[in-house]
Amino acid sequence: MSPEPDLRAQERVAREMAARWDVPLGAPFSLALRSYVAPAGDAAVLKVTPPEDDEADEEADALALWNGDGAVRLLGADRTRRALLIERAVPGTDISGLPEDEATAVAVRVGLRLWRTAGAPFRWIGDHVPRWLDAQERRADRPSRILIPRARSLFESLDVGRSTLVHGDFHHHNILRHADDYVAIDPKPYAADREYDVPSFLWNPMTNRLDDRQQLEDRIDAFVAAGLDEFRIRAWTVIRGSYLRPEHAEAIGALL
Repeated sequence: MSPEPDLRAQERVAREMAARWDVPLGAPFSLALRSYVAPAGDAAVLKVTPPEDDEADEEADALALWNGDGAVRLLGADRTRRALLIERAVPGTDISGLPEDEATAVAVRVGLRLWRTAGAPFRWIGDHVPRWLDAQERRADRPSRILIPRARSLFESLDVGRSTLVHGDFHHHNILRHADDYVAIDPKPYAADREYDVPSFLWNPMTNRLDDRQQLEDRIDAFVAAGLDEFRIRAWTVIRGSYLRPEHAEAIGALL
């Protein structure tokens, strides 16, 4: 497990960067548990990520590439201090409160805007999944240990894409209303298959218990109708679920 982030140290950096960028710094958002994220006036957000959150290393690069198309716009960055100044989504309500079909349709539209061809500096996901599987296998309980070998076999069978930028943490709470549109926040970008992004949407929002099989199938159908590959969605759900949602190993394993 990653060590707990030092939010006090991140807050000190945030205050220094707020002064440098000449923006007011508000109280941090309650859902920001591992990074220090706070409003910087009415139109911006200041974010400081901990060094151990290496999945966020290319967040600024992804936001710059998207340039406001499907994601919030990057306004400033200090890579050394791991600080970002980003556009604030207003009103900023996430899609977890929308009716099921509408939330899924929004997610599909946003995803199709984010998934685009990109190369360096984005890291290939294939270099990272094996160590995440190994780490989970060492600490897993019996149901998850049963799923890990299956996940590893599926991963080895896939010709994992190397040229598509994915969000990496694509779910209801990271898709926000912005004026008359919806945009993504908080990417953990990699070069991967588009289908890599779907599992985190399937098992969210946070209140979702993965016990509604029809809901899962309907969500998968919506992404398949948009051109994604059904087998890869299911395979990535087993692979990612084995180390990210091991408590739901049985429900996840039943998808494939």
